[in-house]
Amino acid sequence: MSVPFLIPLVLQQAASGELPPQEPEQPVEVAAEAAAEVPYDDQTVAPIEPDLIDGRRRPGYNPDLPDRANQDNEGAVRAPPPEAFPTDQVPIPDRWRLIQTLGVVKENIWDPYGQNTYKGDRPINPDKVPWLPIKEDDWFFILNAISDTVIEPRTFPIPVGVQTTADPDRLDVFGNDFSTVVSQTFIVGGALLKGMTAFKPPTIEYRLTLAFNVNYVDVPERRVLFVEPSKPTHRTDYFLGVQEAFVDYHFGQFDNSRFDFISARVGIQPFQSDFRGFLFNDNQLGIRIFGNRDNNRLQFNLGAFWRLEKDTNSGLNAILQRPRDDFVFVANIYRQDFLIPALTSQFTVVYNRNREGNDVQIDDNGFPVRPALLGDLRGRDYDVVYLGYNADGRIGRINVTASAYAALGEDRNSFFTSQPANIEAFFAATELSYDKDWMRFRLSAAYATGDGDPYDNKETGFDAIFENPVFAGADTSYWIRQTIPFAGGGRVISVNGRNGILNSLRSSKEQGQSNFNNPGLMLVGAGADFDVSPELRISANANHLWFENTAVIQALRNEGSIPKDIGWDLSAAAIWRPKATQNIVVRLSGAALMSGGGFRDLFDNLGNDRNYYSVLANVTFTY
Repeated sequence: MSVPFLIPLVLQQAASGELPPQEPEQPVEVAAEAAAEVPYDDQTVAPIEPDLIDGRRRPGYNPDLPDRANQDNEGAVRAPPPEAFPTDQVPIPDRWRLIQTLGVVKENIWDPYGQNTYKGDRPINPDKVPWLPIKEDDWFFILNAISDTVIEPRTFPIPVGVQTTADPDRLDVFGNDFSTVVSQTFIVGGALLKGMTAFKPPTIEYRLTLAFNVNYVDVPERRVLFVEPSKPTHRTDYFLGVQEAFVDYHFGQFDNSRFDFISARVGIQPFQSDFRGFLFNDNQLGIRIFGNRDNNRLQFNLGAFWRLEKDTNSGLNAILQRPRDDFVFVANIYRQDFLIPALTSQFTVVYNRNREGNDVQIDDNGFPVRPALLGDLRGRDYDVVYLGYNADGRIGRINVTASAYAALGEDRNSFFTSQPANIEAFFAATELSYDKDWMRFRLSAAYATGDGDPYDNKETGFDAIFENPVFAGADTSYWIRQTIPFAGGGRVISVNGRNGILNSLRSSKEQGQSNFNNPGLMLVGAGADFDVSPELRISANANHLWFENTAVIQALRNEGSIPKDIGWDLSAAAIWRPKATQNIVVRLSGAALMSGGGFRDLFDNLGNDRNYYSVLANVTFTY
């Protein structure tokens, strides 16, 4: 036995008190020689086996090599020809058709769940579509179809027509507040793309998406739906819009092993400037270069968009009209695990160049939308640069979403002073959430600066380009969902926009210009989501809203003082997915605005009710 193996044994015996009687000490060399003379079978400690630990061996241990293997194939024959195999075996052209060839799945065009060529699960067979300009076997076609039905009864302050009223007793500024909206939208889209999409982005993609909307509105007062007081108080309208029409070319890869890429997309395309859609979230005509690096830890966008006109009543793109003289240039970069792990940071610069000062635009209902009928009624040109930081991720167990923007630029004609004015406005919003089993609890806060002095040479009310936020209850919220007309302070002007949170005093979110003379917003809210089952989710939200500064609306309404308190926005929603997928989604929600002092000072109704309500019933089918 060697010395290294003796030392642990002695230490072990000393610890247990079993040391043998002491022998006269020997020199180490003599002890080592004596140990070496002990036969292997008489050693008390077994040697370490070379493969006790998988993949490792004892240092210095070299096992004997196995005997050499000689292979003799006497009498071997060649492989049989293809004719020798059974004729019922058919070779498959690619791996995507393996399941179908084995008979496991029979393709059905109407089946949205199983393997389907029209969902991009299998490539197109070029022999079956000779009219398509494709030759290779890796072209895919993706068809999608959506039916979106909305029924929405609601109450909000409705102004009485100046020339005539619906009933002879309605002679005040505000009349009855109840109205109903029914909207049906059909969306059909198709994409033709090349590439093994399960493993890397497509090489090239062609996409077209059309949306057809039919809507019906019934209101109690005249001159709400049409500018002519002789027209009725109900309206049925329809429109076909082009929401996507682009070519996406994947023209380079930085790292073939990780599929980091760079692409160019040209045409009508969706774009969202931040995580929650606070600044610019729309489908617009443009060109965009985007890609990623560092195993997708870094993403970037460079884009230029030429804004299209929108249909007044549906909000869809009206491509038959000349695009607006309104351009948006975007540059942003995303970095994962920046500042802290699990947090994605985004830095963005957006430049909005508007040259519609000499443009007069009348909407489809006959109301002027550009220039807005506020102040001196003159058109405006403006240049605004938005500098923003956005974050999304988590800090420990807390989910975090945050946005901060500074809007800096120049308005060539302030409608209060008819003089140029500098734009200096700011916005911040955050939402924190905590997950506990099947529950998520949320806290929300938003702040948008308002203009404190409308008659100086500075505009400090924050406004976005085209907001569509998923925040503080989203479109379940009363304030986000409903448009409140600013009666008595401007003609055809709304305090806020539909599907928006900002109090921007615009003629229209879709067709109007950004307005930086506005009262701003403050919001604090709490909410919770309860996943009762995989099919059912219950949500509730409570938000308190204020004007940040009421100087602008005091000047427009010629009132000495207006309180800031807008009120409480309370909402609840139930979302049911009977198949536990997004193919069928049924949503029912209700919201109420418990008006505060500022809202009551500005608005009223025929019954002097202080509370306003809305109900949203929504059914979506997706193929």
